Amino acid sequence: MMGTRGVPALYGGFETAVEEVGSRLAERGYEVTVYCRNPGQKITQYKGMNLVNLPAIHHRIAETLSHTAVSSIHAIIRSRPDAVLLMNAGNAPFIGPLRLAKIPTAIHLDGLESQREKWRGLGARYYRWAEKSAVKNGAFIISDAQAIAEYILNHYGRESEMITYGAEIINPPSDRLAELDLEAGEFHLLVARLEPENHVWEAVIGYTQSNQQKPLVLVGTAPYSAEYINRVKNESDSRTRFLGGIYDQELLNQLYAHCATYTHGHSVGGTNPSLLRAMGAGVTTLAFDCDFNREVTDNLALYWSSAESYAELLDNFTPTNMGLQLQERVSRVYQWDRVTDQYVELIERMVDK
Repeated sequence: MMGTRGVPALYGGFETAVEEVGSRLAERGYEVTVYCRNPGQKITQYKGMNLVNLPAIHHRIAETLSHTAVSSIHAIIRSRPDAVLLMNAGNAPFIGPLRLAKIPTAIHLDGLESQREKWRGLGARYYRWAEKSAVKNGAFIISDAQAIAEYILNHYGRESEMITYGAEIINPPSDRLAELDLEAGEFHLLVARLEPENHVWEAVIGYTQSNQQKPLVLVGTAPYSAEYINRVKNESDSRTRFLGGIYDQELLNQLYAHCATYTHGHSVGGTNPSLLRAMGAGVTTLAFDCDFNREVTDNLALYWSSAESYAELLDNFTPTNMGLQLQERVSRVYQWDRVTDQYVELIERMVDK
């Protein structure tokens, strides 16, 4: 499994998927190798997976590509895997070398990377090229949402493997919230990388326009988005709390499960693990209005598209059984064991081809 920061999963959706699927594949008897670029990491085994820790150039554009380059070289020369699961369309240039080495490869496209604000200009042009190259050259293409699969089909005439993410049904205690000076049910929660396409700025503006007394708690950061983060903070008021990144999963689960509402502003990322996590916690969800979020929530959430509509939602929604409906959807559609079954079927086809 290649193309992410690796495991233990401390960052985003790709890393969570690698840990959840990789550990389950290992439990089923597969020998799983995960290429990692977590700084300073020394461990070489985790949850049954073999970890290969390799360097990367720490730059917004070069980090992923540089790490996947050395990972591909290692795979071709040393580890010789039966198959590679390559994450992120930006890693499309490495499909060719892996194919020449006769290593079957599937590439997971994630969301519409070229539409992310951080890749504007040259970065966006590269991602558009990489996306096209991945679809043209990838032996197997993975989409994590039906909207992504339809986009690939409509733009490139190519069918893809539709494999979502998963989530757990969680019902943790609230005993650790005091560490953050919070009480169960007495705060609103937003968890996201603080980047424009996640609409954190709009949510913060909307919150400041609302009449809410419960604080808005923001969890997340972004390594190359200092200017945007400062814009968000400049729009906030004393009711808004910025907690930065929280990697303690027990504490994070308590935040999800005991918030008054969960805000999800992501708009270009397909099936998003943060949204699934909130759904698995059974909380009232205020989601940015886009095809991906409506698909994942099955139109069961409350939707906003601007600061003004977000403020109106906060001030006017009434409690319903939405949380239980969203939780039931997770238990029925978005389970990691089911996701792993789909990867097993794909891997077997890759190896047999």
